Amino acid sequence: MTANAKAKGTPLPRKTWFLIVLLSLMGQVAWAVENNFFNLFIQDVFGASLSDVALMVSASAITATATTLLAGVWSDRVGRRKVFVVVGTLLWGLSICAFAVLQNVSQALARDAAAAAALGITLTVVFDCIMTFFGSLANDSAFNAWMTDITDDTNRGKVEGVNSSMPLLSMLAVFGGAMFLMIVGPDGTVTYDYPLFFTIIGGIVLVTGLLAAILMKDSRPEPKRDSGYLAEVLYGFKPSSMRAERMLYLVLLAYCVFAIAMQVFMPYYVLYLRLPYILGENYVLVMAPCIIIAAVFTILYGRTVDRRGFSKSIIVPLVMFLAGCIILTVLTSAPGVFVGSMLMLAGYLGSVACFGAEIRNNTPAGHVGLYQGIRIFMVVLVPMLVGPWIGSAISASSGAVVGFGVVGDGFTPSSLIFAGGAVVALFTFIVLYFIRREQRK
Repeated sequence: MTANAKAKGTPLPRKTWFLIVLLSLMGQVAWAVENNFFNLFIQDVFGASLSDVALMVSASAITATATTLLAGVWSDRVGRRKVFVVVGTLLWGLSICAFAVLQNVSQALARDAAAAAALGITLTVVFDCIMTFFGSLANDSAFNAWMTDITDDTNRGKVEGVNSSMPLLSMLAVFGGAMFLMIVGPDGTVTYDYPLFFTIIGGIVLVTGLLAAILMKDSRPEPKRDSGYLAEVLYGFKPSSMRAERMLYLVLLAYCVFAIAMQVFMPYYVLYLRLPYILGENYVLVMAPCIIIAAVFTILYGRTVDRRGFSKSIIVPLVMFLAGCIILTVLTSAPGVFVGSMLMLAGYLGSVACFGAEIRNNTPAGHVGLYQGIRIFMVVLVPMLVGPWIGSAISASSGAVVGFGVVGDGFTPSSLIFAGGAVVALFTFIVLYFIRREQRK
């Protein structure tokens, strides 16, 4: 392939681009509800602590990993992606709608307010895992395998630039839309019409599943049946597989370290911004432009990965991420939070685009579905089991005020969580050294 052809990239049909944008955006809208809004829901409605939030994040991560690994191997063996995307998305939407009645159910089954709160926290964690199961079946497993199937190393950076921008764009859509459902109490406290909110989001995901059923063309990879199902599930964890795909596992390791750095503060990021002495309930007005700038940067920067390669492209967003974390650590004024968030979010999305494209470029044919599970294990499960607890420990040991300025609600996120994320992110450069050494070989 000529350099000019590689620079242009293999073109994708407009319908394919539409499905990539639609499924990626709507899937990330659903994940934004889980990863960010559930944190607010469980705290606002049931008075959950940061440890409860960390437990919910960890349980969801375990569910996502197991589901993606098992379903990914299943889709490899049958050579189908579409049926998993469609069925999973429809059930995903229904499971989100179920959250609209959790508060009423907990109140109806409990004997008093304290018992209702405890039951509500438990039900939220359980239903979060159920929702995660269907979401991982559709999005993490089948949709991501489908994107790998239909792309190549000339256009994956471009596709990942778009795909990686969706998590924050979806966050903007979710929290921006939630402002119209905001309820201000007589004492000035702010909450949301959660039943209506979850019903709307669940309905949108259901419509997305119906559109996928109509428009999506299955990639139909060659069925992988030369070994047993269990052997195929375990294939990605074998030392021989790691030696055979050394570059893939090095990239996954670098991504894992970076993802741990993100999870040190990301589960508490919105909770931090909502603090009255940071941005208060006007946090969306600062987050929105930061997210838009970061998304535009990522969409444009994704093309750089296709042209310059992973090792050269990853440095810029990593440095931006570190700079943003440092600024968020030392500055609490609105301008400081804006600049720090803009750099941190742009660096985060840009790095994810680089890592995502390189993982797809090194994923072996015949194991595409399987390696979606390995990817989730490395960049979701491990980081979510480690990172949130680091952030919780940092906040608990920093002597931060409790609640949202109200004594008794538990420790608030401290700005030091961003410093913790930056320290962990520095270790990514160590893995990048070994990646470059491997490339020189």
